Amino acid sequence: MSEGPEHGPDQGPELREPDLPRTAKQRPKALRTGWTTGTCASAAARAAALHLVTGEPQPWVEVALPSGRRVTFAVERSAELRPGRTEAVVVKDAGDDPDVTHGSHLTATVSWRSEPGLELHGGVGVGVVTRPGLGLEVGGPAINPVPRAMISQAVGEVVDVAERGVDVTISVPDGEKRARKTTNARLGILGGISILGTTGIVRPFSTASWRASVEQAVSVAAAQGAPAVVLCTGGRTEKGAMELLPGLPPVCFIEVGDFTGAALRRAVEHGVDRVVFVGMVGKLTKLASGVLMTHYTRSKVDTSVLADVTRAVGGADALAAEVAAANTARHAYELWDAAGLLQSAAPELCRRVVDVLERFTDRRITAEAAMVDFTGRTVVALCSDGGGLLP
Repeated sequence: MSEGPEHGPDQGPELREPDLPRTAKQRPKALRTGWTTGTCASAAARAAALHLVTGEPQPWVEVALPSGRRVTFAVERSAELRPGRTEAVVVKDAGDDPDVTHGSHLTATVSWRSEPGLELHGGVGVGVVTRPGLGLEVGGPAINPVPRAMISQAVGEVVDVAERGVDVTISVPDGEKRARKTTNARLGILGGISILGTTGIVRPFSTASWRASVEQAVSVAAAQGAPAVVLCTGGRTEKGAMELLPGLPPVCFIEVGDFTGAALRRAVEHGVDRVVFVGMVGKLTKLASGVLMTHYTRSKVDTSVLADVTRAVGGADALAAEVAAANTARHAYELWDAAGLLQSAAPELCRRVVDVLERFTDRRITAEAAMVDFTGRTVVALCSDGGGLLP
């Protein structure tokens, strides 16, 4: 596969495929999945709510994942702080994923409030959002939408919040210290960790084992005569891709995680000559800048690429400067949208991704790309050759 500076008609960004982090090297046995901070926070919140309602500490609690599956957690500690106010702790088990939040004490404090409804707050060790571009309110706690919904459901199964109100505060005692090992400060999340998760489960995507599973999935698709492989960055984008391309068999769809380069290399090896990449703006930006292994410790979003896209589609210099200074790729996306430029900038970004994918394989594949929104289900832009699989 191509790498290094390009010249001539195929000139474009340097193609790079960084090595895995040292903590993600191959291990001798299968990797164990774990639980997100969002799932653990919801379990702690349910335990505290049950203690508040029943007056009894709960040694175990059951909560629902976004899929509907229910899982059970041990409660590390549950206590009544004063009448009408309880606190419970669930310890995060991240499985075998190299995760700085593994072992952290997700703590929920629940108390009655005078008005019906549930108010969610961030306590000690939960970061505060200080910049736009994260899909969260500036000034509010860094608790993402799916964990918010999980916490609300977990407490709502115990307390009828339409009739009686509760305050729920999520905290992580050593969260500020743990956050120093993350990119939170650079993103404008200050004072602690983020409460994250979209499926509730931590799968060890960023490992050599995951790369091997991606390569194996491509091999299986090729062996079954798949007309193409559809590379998706995660579960949400995979669902969106399946809705976008309902005529393809399930074997074609591969959660590629960070390992686009590995998947492309295996596709060429097996003679798969068409690849569709479906992703959100962040991963697309990394690919457009020539990065084929997109683990966050080995690459970051280059907003200068997005600024160049802005200028290429006729955006004003002032907007391009704002985009270049954007906090995240999502922030740049929001700036495009606000300026009415999204419908031209997003396809241009997809076009650049297609060019990188094809150059990386020395033009031995035909590539297509689609950008989906942050739900993974709505298509924002496409780049296809006209006779391809994308509509």
